[in-house]
Amino acid sequence: MRKIRSIFSTLPDPRAPNALHDLLDLIVIALATVLCGGQGATDMEVFASSKEKLLRQFLRLEHGIPSHDTFSRVFNALDPGAFEQAFRSFMAAFAEANGIKLTGVVAVDGKAVRGAYERGRSATPLHMVNVFATEARMALAACKAPGRNEAQGALDVLQMLSLEGCIVTADALHCNRPFAKKVLERGAHYVLALKENQSKLFAEVERCFARSGKRSVAQRREPSTHDRCESRRATVMRNISLGTTNRFPGVAAVARITSRRRLHGKPAGKPSVRYYLLSKYLPARRLLQVVRGHWSIENQLHWVLDVVFGEDACRTRKNNGPENFAILRRAAINLIRAHPARISMRQKVKRAGWEDEFLLSLIGHMR
Repeated sequence: MRKIRSIFSTLPDPRAPNALHDLLDLIVIALATVLCGGQGATDMEVFASSKEKLLRQFLRLEHGIPSHDTFSRVFNALDPGAFEQAFRSFMAAFAEANGIKLTGVVAVDGKAVRGAYERGRSATPLHMVNVFATEARMALAACKAPGRNEAQGALDVLQMLSLEGCIVTADALHCNRPFAKKVLERGAHYVLALKENQSKLFAEVERCFARSGKRSVAQRREPSTHDRCESRRATVMRNISLGTTNRFPGVAAVARITSRRRLHGKPAGKPSVRYYLLSKYLPARRLLQVVRGHWSIENQLHWVLDVVFGEDACRTRKNNGPENFAILRRAAINLIRAHPARISMRQKVKRAGWEDEFLLSLIGHMR
């Protein structure tokens, strides 16, 4: 636990100097609770009481098991910015120790924590912006969108990260000048979906593909799953002038992906056409991989948060609690996914709650 203690030693303790319980003990118990499928402060107290003998193998617990009120007060008061910074430091050390490369395609997307709302304000729950390394399948960072402004939240979370050599992907909401500029400042390139909310740019890109010119083309047919099959055709064209005339920083190429889906036993539907802005020229075959990889943030992070960890059902809603609990859940996902057991995420969570040895093996990844 020395490495973990050194990483979290700089985390400011929001309590008075005479607080009974060690802050690291509280954080480790909270994370272990989430690893086993727990959600709130009450679950943490019950978990610690039932696993006290196990926890004392690596925690001091000098004053016994903390109450649920203690967990609630600490996570409501803990600075989420400092906690997120400690999480990123932990992830960097964890990835290095386990030989995980946090480079390649990095997806940015927002997600509402639907249960984290004040009474009478169910329409405005907490909104988080997540950054996900698609090839490593690891959550890199999470940041609260101020005033539920996802565009500003994305700029804030990018500012936290060093993205040298990465390719940042995002949906059309983030296809704007400030986001593109911030990605380039952080040492990365971007692949941004372009829709008609950028009407002038969209029209110019459409005209670009209507004209003749040198282009890279590739086609891919996805294996038939869920009673459907889908084919995608990517076309990439170099275009530097587009960014200059529209004052959009860094545009080096434009791309179009045409996809067609066919349900089993039915004729193919109408083709869907999507456009993209690229700050680095990519061959069409590589573009198909990058764009497809972006959706792993939905399938491998947001879906897991909701279905396996019940994030939307969690009613922690006061002060900094919802944001800090969101950070804990993302740390738990990374630990569970890195475990070599060849079983589903759901089964790993259940097994951690059932078997002390398996839980210890998950926590052992943290060393």
